[in-house]
Amino acid sequence: MKNLDNITLSGQIVDLLHDRIFPGTITIQNGKIQRIVAEEVPSNNFLLPGLIDAHIHIESSMLTPAAFAALAVIHGTVATVSDPHEIANVLGIKGVEFMIENGNTVPFKFFFGAPSCVPATPFESSGAVLGVDAMETLLQRPDIRYMAEMMNYPGVIYNNEEVHAKLAVAKKYGKPVDGHAPGLRGMDAKAYIEAGITTDHECFSLQEALEKIAFGMKIQIREGSAAKNFDELIPLLATHPESVLFCSDDKHPDDLVKGHINQLVKKAISLGYDPLQVLKSCILNPINHYHLPVGLLQEGDPADLIVVDSLENFNILATYVSGEKVAENGQSLITPPISETPNCFEADHIKVDDIQLASKGKQVKIIKAIEGQLITETIIDTPLIKDGMIQNDTERDYLKLVVMNRYKKTPPAIALIKNTGIKNGALASTVAHDSHNIIACGSDDKLIVDAINQLISVKGGIIALTPEEKALLPLPVAGLMSPENAFEVAKAYESADELARKTGTTLRAPFMTLSFMALLVIPQLKLSDKGLFDGSTFEFTDLSVA
Repeated sequence: MKNLDNITLSGQIVDLLHDRIFPGTITIQNGKIQRIVAEEVPSNNFLLPGLIDAHIHIESSMLTPAAFAALAVIHGTVATVSDPHEIANVLGIKGVEFMIENGNTVPFKFFFGAPSCVPATPFESSGAVLGVDAMETLLQRPDIRYMAEMMNYPGVIYNNEEVHAKLAVAKKYGKPVDGHAPGLRGMDAKAYIEAGITTDHECFSLQEALEKIAFGMKIQIREGSAAKNFDELIPLLATHPESVLFCSDDKHPDDLVKGHINQLVKKAISLGYDPLQVLKSCILNPINHYHLPVGLLQEGDPADLIVVDSLENFNILATYVSGEKVAENGQSLITPPISETPNCFEADHIKVDDIQLASKGKQVKIIKAIEGQLITETIIDTPLIKDGMIQNDTERDYLKLVVMNRYKKTPPAIALIKNTGIKNGALASTVAHDSHNIIACGSDDKLIVDAINQLISVKGGIIALTPEEKALLPLPVAGLMSPENAFEVAKAYESADELARKTGTTLRAPFMTLSFMALLVIPQLKLSDKGLFDGSTFEFTDLSVA
């Protein structure tokens, strides 16, 4: 750590603890704020505490924590409340330890949680299982700040013994518990919250959020690469500002290059919300809720702060973490070290015959993806059939969706999906929430198989294929992250995203949307490596309609 001794900064000081903005000078020594003097100063820049993402999976940026930090500080982020659920599904506790150790190599404040649902459900194959003993091992560590999102809300409501044993461990160590309960309402929501779950980032509607707040929950307004709830939920800031936190949840590298929590701040202020309340939602509220040792621009605090030109434009001029300048005028001053590439990958190459789907002469259930949402709907229709086999149907946009276990050599699961819009090509990824098996879809069986096999060859990544072109981003760190620098990863991701457009997809974030088609804890119809799953009834369902 290169602390900046005896540095002074002047400007309009934003004091969130005392609801005031005043001109003054800040003196920093040994990484902490030594003195704050209220006085007239020549600068009209604003000095304020650094921004915090209240819930994010760093892995979804496809960057290591160190590389993520190097990019996030450009946008004024100094800390994240990070759920290492993705890598834990691949590598277990060793994956969590990798995230902590890698994050500690750079001047940034990562606050990791203990992933509570690994695997997220018993209906999918993961690379690891974290039970009650693992929760004890993790939550007793001072560098594990909370229990990460409890996605098994049926287990909470219906008193699953293991689920409640995990919650008891969090209570034992005084660690808050994050929630994940999309669409949960009424007495079920009340029971879930009374079990000790304190936040939710999955609210679909304002009414759902208000109900959960009434039961005592904090609401994280999410604006990620795929799921976007800002417009629906931002009115909460006017009525329940103390209960609002901002988060991104999942942020792909190309989007992270463009901005982070600063985008939500700027948007909320432009809509007329009180700037102090907006800033509290992404600074003070997460600090208070998670008891984070992040500075609030008070004497004696760590010097975690940003300099912006104005609260309206919100252009980040500089970012400091514990007194060290880590970004200036859009340039990162962090150089991430070379990363290790831990992984778990045992899948074998497949053939076209392996993804054939025999027709039973009946209508079938088809997954309907919804732009900008993690939820899906169910379509019942007659598929295109040839020689007794279900075919890809680009006319009606009914295409094959394949999920394949990457931890063990087993046959792939196949279903149909609508709304990808793919006309001539295939997409595949090993970023497939939450167990991160291989997921693929496309207009042609040969292209689907080729995409899957190429990912197997590099042991993880994302790929877009057309009959003429290929765009591949290898992700050798657990099949989720690249050890390369953020801008190189973003460029490679953009190339894959651009080629995805050439396949005809109409999705704004096709790889992100694809990754959630295996997320069983979000209703309605999803596909795991073990088969088609109905998230509303929380059980497997037949492809064919009886």
